[in-house]
Amino acid sequence: MNQHAADDSGRCTGRPESVSASDAARAPGPAVGGFGPPRPASDAAGTPGPGLDGVVGAGQEARWATVASHSRHLLGEDPHLTLAQMAEHAGVDVTAARHFWRAMGFADASADTTCFTRADADALSLVEELHRGSGLRSATLMELLRAQSYTMDRLVLWELESLVADVADRYGLDDTSARLVALDQVGGLIDTLGQQLTYVWGRHLAALLERTGSEVAQRGREEAGPDLYPLIRSLGFVDIVSFTQRAQGMGRAELSAMINDFESTARDVITSRGARVVKTIGDAVMYISEDLEVAADVVTALVEELQSGPDMMLVRASLVSGRVVSRSGDVFGPTVNLASRLVSTAEPGGIRMDESTARALRDSASARLYEIRQCHDVVAKGLGTVTPWSLRRR
Repeated sequence: MNQHAADDSGRCTGRPESVSASDAARAPGPAVGGFGPPRPASDAAGTPGPGLDGVVGAGQEARWATVASHSRHLLGEDPHLTLAQMAEHAGVDVTAARHFWRAMGFADASADTTCFTRADADALSLVEELHRGSGLRSATLMELLRAQSYTMDRLVLWELESLVADVADRYGLDDTSARLVALDQVGGLIDTLGQQLTYVWGRHLAALLERTGSEVAQRGREEAGPDLYPLIRSLGFVDIVSFTQRAQGMGRAELSAMINDFESTARDVITSRGARVVKTIGDAVMYISEDLEVAADVVTALVEELQSGPDMMLVRASLVSGRVVSRSGDVFGPTVNLASRLVSTAEPGGIRMDESTARALRDSASARLYEIRQCHDVVAKGLGTVTPWSLRRR
């Protein structure tokens, strides 16, 4: 909603150009405290405005006024600076400003497009100060900006879609009507969501620093070399069996419910038992842990949870321990490739490991909790013939 891209005419397409303050005042306003039932709006003179029917049927100008009001709240003011003016305010050249804006994840703006605010200039200036004062390379700073912008782009989309789905379900609205109501009412959540974001970022960074400190404290002298994958991790995948065939016979609501149930269950089980979600990929989730015993507990519990209850879904899984490299919030390496291939060799409800992981788990203090057995050789794509091992909780 605030991605101010420029179209071929040079106009900033992320916001309306002709919305005045009085237009915004007449627009339907947010419900106090968040997503309450749609309420009547009031115009500048205090006359009761449209309720739900009026919101859904409101004219384009009023809807843009609502969006502009939210944007003004988020950005602090209407965008009024060109790229060159933003660069001048920040004390950098236009090339640096353009690199900053691209790293933030936004489309290029033409020279005469006023897509920027003083907050943008201040953020650019802060990055420049960080570059001069920290000794970080420009490429590293751009990588940090990309990390934040990529995460925020996904985050705000996730949040808005969740709010739209909530409105649609509670009021029985079609998608368009639900989005109009969500646009009307999202302003009541902006400040709270912003405060929560700061808290969550700090909490997760603190947890990561603690894990990193604990890990390096336990390391001995390591091998060195350009091809060494530096991190030892236990990880794997859990995916829904025959997802494509099942999805083809489902309606939108049923498919959405299944994906939501899968992802929410996976995140709850994985995080509550001390591991972390690396990513979800539609019908699959990838988990990771520094500890093999934690990872084994997670994957067996997750398979059991997903396949229990009236809404059970058949899944299969893998567990592999080995070295990886971490980049862009993801992990890579032969260990990940092996885990990806092994999951496809499992039968519904099955968990597959490689031999070294199976033997390590057999030698662990948790060995008595599991049945670990060697399986028949299989041909895995890209890996040739491999010998999987099965895992199940006793």
